[in-house]
Formats: sequence, C-alpha cells, structure tokens
Amino acid sequence: MKKILSFVLVLFACISTAPFALAATMVDIYGPGQNIVNLSMAKPLTAPMTEAKGLGAALDKEIRYNLSFLPFMNLVPDANILGGTVLNAWSGANLDFRRFQIGGADLLVTSYWGGGDNNGSKVELRVFETFSGKFIFGNAYSNITDKEVEAVADKFCADLMKALTGSGDFFLSTLTFAKDASKTKRDIWIVSPTGKNLRQITSLKGIAMSPAWSPDGRYIVFSHIDEGSHALGVWQSANGKVQRIRFPGNTVIGPSFMPDNKVAVSLSSGSQPDIFLLDHRFRRERVLENSPSIDVSPTFDHSGTKMVFTSNRLGGPQIFLKDFTTGTTTRVSKTGSYNTEPAISPDGTVVAYTKATPQGHRIFVHDLVTGIERQVSFGPGRDEHPSFAPDSYFLAFVSNRTGVKQIYLITRHGGTAKHVPTGSGNAYFPRWGKIPR
Repeated sequence: MKKILSFVLVLFACISTAPFALAATMVDIYGPGQNIVNLSMAKPLTAPMTEAKGLGAALDKEIRYNLSFLPFMNLVPDANILGGTVLNAWSGANLDFRRFQIGGADLLVTSYWGGGDNNGSKVELRVFETFSGKFIFGNAYSNITDKEVEAVADKFCADLMKALTGSGDFFLSTLTFAKDASKTKRDIWIVSPTGKNLRQITSLKGIAMSPAWSPDGRYIVFSHIDEGSHALGVWQSANGKVQRIRFPGNTVIGPSFMPDNKVAVSLSSGSQPDIFLLDHRFRRERVLENSPSIDVSPTFDHSGTKMVFTSNRLGGPQIFLKDFTTGTTTRVSKTGSYNTEPAISPDGTVVAYTKATPQGHRIFVHDLVTGIERQVSFGPGRDEHPSFAPDSYFLAFVSNRTGVKQIYLITRHGGTAKHVPTGSGNAYFPRWGKIPR
C-alpha cells in the first residue's frame, strides 16, 4: 500500500483564528449532556462546479458512513441546501456559506481533487464553520488508490472528531470478539468499530472466549476450551501464530491486559478461581486478588491502579474495585442480586457491567465520581458483555435483540444502539483495542 501523506493546511493565522474556531465547535462528550452538531458535506470537486464522481464519490460515501456512528453528529440532507451542494469553490472568499446556514448546518466539509480523482490522485479536505466562515482544520492526502479510500476516511473522521471533542480514537481502534463457526467451534475475529476490515484470526478445535488486545497491539489473549483442557490462547499480530498455554488447575477465565502489557487472568489455585498476574512470558508472577469465593473478569484503567472484577463473596455475583495504590477493595454495584462482566473506562471514572433486571439482562454504568448508577441499554432481548473504547466514551456490547447475538455500540450516556456488521453467526465478548498505525 502506498504511503498516505497527511498535513494540516493552515489557511489563517494560527494564533488569532484556530483557537476561536475550535472553542466555538467543541463538544463535551463526557459531560451529562452533549450538544448536537449539524454538518453538511459539499459535493467533492475536481474544478469549480465540477463534481468528482470517481474516488471523490467513494470517499464522500465512506466519510458519511463513518460520521453516522457519531451520536452527536447530525448529517444535514443535501436536499435541505437551497441551491445544491455542488459549489464553485472549496475554500476562500468565494465559498457560499449562506446556503448552508439557511439549511441548518453548523459545519461545512469541502473536498477538492485538483488533478482529478483517479488512482494516485491527491485530495484536500477542509472543515469550516458556516456562520463565521472560520476554518477549523484541513488535511491533504496524496497517492490515493481505491484500496486506500477507507483508510483516508478513517483518518479524516478521526481528526474531525478530535477537533470537536478532543479525542478521535474511535476511528483508529479495533474490536476483537468471538464468533461461532459451529456448535462445537468458536473462533476469534477482529473488525473495526464501523464494521470494516472483518477477518478471522484463529481456527482451533474447541471454543474460544473473552479475547483482549494488548495495549501495544502485538497480542490478543483469550480463553480456550477443547475436549481435554482449558488454556490461555495467545495470538501474535506479527506472524498470525497462535499458541495455547496451560496452567495447573486447568481453568482459565477472562484474561485482560494491564497497561504494561502483562496479563491478568482468573486461574484455579484451589476450589475457586483467583486473579493472577502473568509476566511477559505468560507465566504466573503473583496473585492480584484472592478470596474463598469466585473472583473473575478483571479489567483495568489506563494507569493500571484500578482493577474491577466480579466476585460472589457476598452471595450472588457483584462488581468490586481494587485500588492498588491503597490496597483496598470496595463494592461497586449496590443494587440487584446479579451483576457481572465489568469493564472500567480507560480514564478510570466509569464502570460498565451487565445487570439482571425483570426485563432481562441490561447494561448499566456506575459513575465512580458521583456514585450514581444508570441503565444505558434497554433491549429488547438480552444485552451483555460491555467493553469501553479507548476514548472512554463509546461502549460495545452484545445483544440478541434480532434473534442472533450481534455487537452494538452505545455511549457512556446510553443512546440509540448502532449495529456493528460482523457477518453471519453469533458474536460474543467484544473487547476494544487501540491499534498503532
């Protein structure tokens, strides 16, 4: 693949203009409420009033698709723009912002393919405020081919989201999950959160469960059960090889990476599983949490100082948090008799988990700052297996609301669930990772 070149186009003085533009459009996605940004996309151009219908049209379609996953973004229909969206300019004083203001757009995206939009071409993408005409940011990408359109769309949308919210990790992240091949075989897959680049990465006899990315993107670990044993599965991204590592006690449950690339996993050391830390060679290093009860499903914040896990030490399964700076363990879930599958946000402020309710299993979040618990998924069907994105904003979970277990996205605030295409077959245990590019 040819290298995609990207650079910021500074069209106005950075000191006087850029801070004003960014401040005027910043969206607080972490606060209790978030404003909606209305965005319009002008038709891609190869010249004034000349629409790009090759790679330009393909890139336009991919960007629109990506932005449909942002709950704070409303794409203004082209039909709302009086005079149309084919313009005689893509930047400068000749840009007609008035028609987009009338159409209700806060932001305008322009796209210019100066040398045509065939393979090997270059595109310039710019974002403006419609009411002030202020330039927000712009990227240029060179040597584009049809195979690179999706990557360009991801990079541009990541930059746009970062300009608006402070984080664009969503479009530069990957989900790993388990998917049925048959009643007796389940494999590990990976996919982008928008459903792109879907591929199977393991093919072992038996059942694979609970995959987790390493922070550096080098490994995916998972639990694996075959006819004779439980094991820790380890997939290496560099060569695609998979190994099975067995431990005394023959029970391996819910592995998870810490920020330093070491693995925490529940292993049987007696009658009940405890949470152990493994070293970089996947050997037992020390105990992280043990009790006479079942302790499973650890996940960590980005500092590695907070670990949430499930334990039945008080009877039914509940969510607990261990603070490694103080050594204290406290109960997180305060209501309900069945709370499992915890995931702590990377920023360490929110814990998501599955709760059994009279209406079925639902996803709840507990704010560690305020102590408030809120329901964020509402079915129908069974909702389970929550996982936080690297930005601590998006949540992936599994639901059988259509009759088949599939992956959906919401945010830490809830909202309408967005389906992630993963092909046919039941999908389970989504876990987010930020993959270096």
